[in-house]
Amino acid sequence: MSAEPAGKKRTIELLYEQESYLIRGSCFDIYKKFRNTQRESIYQKSLALELKSKGLTVEREKQLPIYHLGTKVGTYIPDIVVNKKIIIELKTKPFLHKDDIKQFWYYLKNSEFQLGFLVNFGQSDGVKIIRRVYETARQRSSASGSA
Repeated sequence: MSAEPAGKKRTIELLYEQESYLIRGSCFDIYKKFRNTQRESIYQKSLALELKSKGLTVEREKQLPIYHLGTKVGTYIPDIVVNKKIIIELKTKPFLHKDDIKQFWYYLKNSEFQLGFLVNFGQSDGVKIIRRVYETARQRSSASGSA
């Protein structure tokens, strides 16, 4: 039985809800204009401009250090960082492969960021947007006992 009163719905609070809304809307606007006809660099510049025009702080190709045991072992360079808290990876492929999604997941997991978007402008049937929260997945992994 539910402990909530009848007729009352639970609301789920999304991580960075307003920014997520603006990012998704901007991706849709850009796809409407260019469809799947441009190179990744065109989408990257366009998305950065679109997000800035909506009042968000945008950094393109910011170098993020990757550490292991307290030592820098490499650098990850996401396409876009929004408000110093969200990473965006862009693709222009006919479809996303499992390896693209897996790579994006590891980028998010090995960074300090909790939220990321993998956006593919290359599909003919519309822009594909994958929104991932690392914190949620970590809690699920811990609860199920898997690494």
